[in-house]
Amino acid sequence: MNARVTAPPVAQGADQLGAVRALLAARAAELGIDGADDEARIEGLLDREVAVPEPTEAECRRFYDHHPELVTAGELVAVRHILFAVVPGVPVDALARTAEKALVEVRANPERFAEIARQFSNCPSGQHGGNLGQLQRGETVPEFEQAVFGADTTGILPRLVNTRYGFHVIAVDERAPGKLLPFAAVKESIAARLVERVRAKALVQYVRLLAAEAGLEGLGFDAATSPLVQ
Repeated sequence: MNARVTAPPVAQGADQLGAVRALLAARAAELGIDGADDEARIEGLLDREVAVPEPTEAECRRFYDHHPELVTAGELVAVRHILFAVVPGVPVDALARTAEKALVEVRANPERFAEIARQFSNCPSGQHGGNLGQLQRGETVPEFEQAVFGADTTGILPRLVNTRYGFHVIAVDERAPGKLLPFAAVKESIAARLVERVRAKALVQYVRLLAAEAGLEGLGFDAATSPLVQ
């Protein structure tokens, strides 16, 4: 890449995603890529300049063999939780201490879980003893999912689970193992996942290169993987 992209103006504290989009739009304009709007022009730019090879069958097979949890259907867990929500103005350290006390109490007295959920949980499920029902993979945020699907035991988890919503005391009451899907049934979805993984890395590298050529510093390059610029 020899052409130099003109750096868009980036004020201190400016939105990082907006700066990345402006950088990509400038590059698209320099290359004469047409489109109805910036979205279309950026899409055309990335299609041209961020080439991602299709994964081979061997690569897909390797992913299949190494990640059985992602190609298993029907796996269920019956879960209850007590949420101590982190919201603006709440002292997080004090909230964490309160959550820890609740965890110690319910582990010592599991029969009090529903009572404490009704008293303290910031989740609507608290009024039902914290019961979330049966969950499948993909139905909760990744931090919560890892906690409840990341082991094969049942009972109250020994540590608080910290998610983007706050601190959770979690009880896994029951597990129903799923069935491993045949490779042929999931090959296409695995290939799509691998393409997106490689594309995300390539996007970050591409934006870094453009920024370096433009003499632009201070961008949050991970923003390049946002769906807004894909």
